[in-house]
Amino acid sequence: MADNFATFTNRFVSDESGQGITEYGAILAFVAVLVALVFSFAKGGLSGAISAAFSSVIGQLNQLSGYSS
Repeated sequence: MADNFATFTNRFVSDESGQGITEYGAILAFVAVLVALVFSFAKGGLSGAISAAFSSVIGQLNQLSGYSS
């Protein structure tokens, strides 16, 4: 029984199959923090451009669906 547990433990510790997912998660978190910093320091210009882009997309979607406000 002790040999089976030792084998299982060694196999579990040396298994790196989830390492790639963890690294992608860390990269995604880092990019999210960078984007948040850019939005917090860029006052006016960037938020106005993004707002205009979203408004344009919403307007086009409304035209496609036949809804007009």
